[in-house]
Amino acid sequence: MDERPGKRPTLQDVARLAGVSHQTVSRAINDKGEIDPQTRRRVLDAARQLRYRPSRFARGLVRPDSTTIGLVVADVVNPFFPELIAGVLDAAAQRRWQVVVGSYQRHPGREPELLRSLAGQVDALIGFLAEPDDVITAAIGQTPLVVVDRHTPHSALGRVDIDARGGILAAVRHLHARGHRHIGMLDCPAGGDPTRKAAFLAGAAENGLTVAADAIVDVDGSMAGGEAGLTTLHETNPDLTAVFAWNDVVALGAHKAARRLGRAIPRDLALVGFDGLDLGELIEPPLTTVYLDKRRMGELAVIQAEQLLEGTDPDAALVATELLIRSST
Repeated sequence: MDERPGKRPTLQDVARLAGVSHQTVSRAINDKGEIDPQTRRRVLDAARQLRYRPSRFARGLVRPDSTTIGLVVADVVNPFFPELIAGVLDAAAQRRWQVVVGSYQRHPGREPELLRSLAGQVDALIGFLAEPDDVITAAIGQTPLVVVDRHTPHSALGRVDIDARGGILAAVRHLHARGHRHIGMLDCPAGGDPTRKAAFLAGAAENGLTVAADAIVDVDGSMAGGEAGLTTLHETNPDLTAVFAWNDVVALGAHKAARRLGRAIPRDLALVGFDGLDLGELIEPPLTTVYLDKRRMGELAVIQAEQLLEGTDPDAALVATELLIRSST
């Protein structure tokens, strides 16, 4: 058997371990007749030992339309995900692959069941997931998986990460340059990306700013979470003049709360989001945001899935961010 890191076991590997021909392995795994029961058992034991999973992708090289990708997202209502989905669909269409989309609708406990269901139907999975690595890997079995914005060290998975740090540091520098000295953050720990808070604090330190512990409020990653979070900040830190939100949806909720509280944006309170959603241009004033190319994230995820299906272990892909200055700062 080929021991190279990242090499997926092949039908030939199973045949070698079981001491039979690859045709015999194919008949045993596909439950065809004309094979001795003891031989079938030996083949299946070898397949389990090697953690071999029959590859529908290999057939897809002959019939490209037979390759199917499962895409799991957190919430189809959040406008972040349609752009990501569009990127996956575009890249899959170029390969004549099919895509099945599922959502756990921001209820992480539903993830394992959804993953198990899709893993039995598709050749590879792409997921924006919240459950721990061990729960995820138990649910998917041997199905190749690409995780998006997870920052996991798990070497067996494909990864598309967001380089949040550069864009957030630029955002804090921008706020400092505009004269803001009392800044806060609406964080979302459940979002699974601790690098955003770390980058915000690093940016504050770089610019000589001290952020009080209660000037960072944990919120749900929704408009309601942003509205509640800004209300809390207004009560505990009324001297804040600028707030960075974990994503644009949270920022939109904060924008709504600021108006309700009589704080004009940006005169009384500057506001910065993250994701670069077009939706941010529809409010007044338009939302300054840390932009990332969400379609590109989807395209990179498909490329990673393709590499996994070919038996290689791809390096993590990284999507850059940049500050998109609008009128809310």
